[in-house]
Amino acid sequence: MQVGVIGASICDGDTYDLAFRVGQLLAEKGCVLINGGLGGVMEASAKGAKSRGGITVGILPRRRDEANPFIDIRIATDMGHARNMIIVHSSDALISVGGEFGTISEIAIALKEGKPIASLRPPVVLRGMRIFEKPEDAVNYILSFSRSSP
Repeated sequence: MQVGVIGASICDGDTYDLAFRVGQLLAEKGCVLINGGLGGVMEASAKGAKSRGGITVGILPRRRDEANPFIDIRIATDMGHARNMIIVHSSDALISVGGEFGTISEIAIALKEGKPIASLRPPVVLRGMRIFEKPEDAVNYILSFSRSSP
C-alpha cells in the first residue's frame, strides 16, 4: 500500500514526533511512504520510515536536490504546489499531521477523489475526514482500506 503523509514543511517538536511515529508504523506494516519531500512533517515521517527500513518517495515542488536526506526516490516536478495532485493521486490513502494551506488543499483533493484520510491535529475539519489522537489509530484506520485499494 502507498500512503501519503502530508503536513507543513515547518512544525513544532510534538508534531514532528507524531509524524516520525506515523512513518515508523507505516514502514513496519510494509507501506511505501509518499510525501512532498521537504522538511517538517515530510522529513519527520520519512525519517521515521527509514528508521524501520521503509521506502520513501518525495514528490518535490521543483528540483531533486531539494529533498530531505530521508527520501529514497526523488521525483522533481517543477510544479510548486500543483504537485499536491500527484501526491494524492499516487497514494492509496493519506494521513495528515498538523498542516497549513498546502495540507488543506491535499486534504480537500483526497476527499474529492474519495481517498481515505486520517488526520492528527488537523488545521481544519472537513466532512469525510477521520480525526485521531494517536498515530497507531490513524495508521490502523488507513490500513483497513488496504484490501480495497487498487
